[in-house]
Amino acid sequence: MKTGFSLARIGAILIKEFIQMRRDRMTFAMMIGIPVLQLILFSYAINSDPRHLPSAIIDRDHSAFSRSVVTAFANSTFVDFTIAPDSPEEAEAAMAAGKINFIFEIPENFGRDIARGTRPQMLVIADATDPSASSGALAAAGEIINTGLAREFTGALAGLAAGPPPIEVVLQRRYNPAGITQYNIIPGLLGIILTMTMTLMTAVALTRETERGTMENLLAMPARPVEVMIGKVAPYVLVGYIQIIVVLNAGRILFDIPFEGSKILFLWVSTLYILVNLLIGFLFSTVARTQMQAMQMMVFLLLPQILLSGFMFPFRGMPLWAQWLGEILPATHYMRLVRGIMLKGSDRADLLADIWPLLALIAVVSILAMVRYRRTLD
Repeated sequence: MKTGFSLARIGAILIKEFIQMRRDRMTFAMMIGIPVLQLILFSYAINSDPRHLPSAIIDRDHSAFSRSVVTAFANSTFVDFTIAPDSPEEAEAAMAAGKINFIFEIPENFGRDIARGTRPQMLVIADATDPSASSGALAAAGEIINTGLAREFTGALAGLAAGPPPIEVVLQRRYNPAGITQYNIIPGLLGIILTMTMTLMTAVALTRETERGTMENLLAMPARPVEVMIGKVAPYVLVGYIQIIVVLNAGRILFDIPFEGSKILFLWVSTLYILVNLLIGFLFSTVARTQMQAMQMMVFLLLPQILLSGFMFPFRGMPLWAQWLGEILPATHYMRLVRGIMLKGSDRADLLADIWPLLALIAVVSILAMVRYRRTLD
């Protein structure tokens, strides 16, 4: 038995660990990749003050005053007028589908009433499902309008510049009038919980078989790869349903989270999302050699799902390249679906733009998992 303190023995163990680290390339890549990913996302992609939010303008006046207001908002960079609907109903449908964040409605005789000093009303409607995304533009709306109209107060109208605000801005926050943050966080948190647990459960599916020495028995079974995948994935769908029930009931009891839409539609889109994450986890299990590697891959996927999906930060506030990356992630689409159903009461037609990406991801990940599993069999 060796006694005393030996630097030589410590050095030998250190060399052994460095050799092992060099052999475990995936773990080493994670140690380098996760900090770099965090640096890039937090430094470039995250923006708590979103600008250029898509909006609709309904101008019933078409006067110099209304054009000045529209120009002032466009120059403010808070909003971009992407559509000019013919009716409020068309604008409301676009907001329900998540295509726009704001609706600006200028009434008839807007310019005439300003010139007469009767202070007409201008309606500003905001999608308040994410209060942080709409708060900046709403807070600045009055000042932006006054700045835009100031250029028109010349000559006989110069006296209006010194008086009270020439118009009255009527602000409406749709779907979350009180601006309660939990209404936005709890539905999003459901997506993060399902991502973390569903992916992790199946990410260790095959690697656990290998580490326990039961992989040979699994390979010896007369089961096709797709049958193995279904058998590994199906039991955890029920676990996902249980988690959904727990989160929804807790949100209802603790925070009085509303549920305005169809529960059947909610269950259907949640099933799609559960399947996507389970299949991604199964794909990870065909790549990873150990359970630790499988869990590391899950963490590497979880980080961008939290930061780029609109869960913590406004999605529209991110740069365009980050939004493109976010569109690839299943959590981005699920959070829009869940918030649309729960807070807006959206139907299937409103949600198709986010349903088909989940269906496409299921198909693509299933094919990749089968290809990888066949290679494992070989």
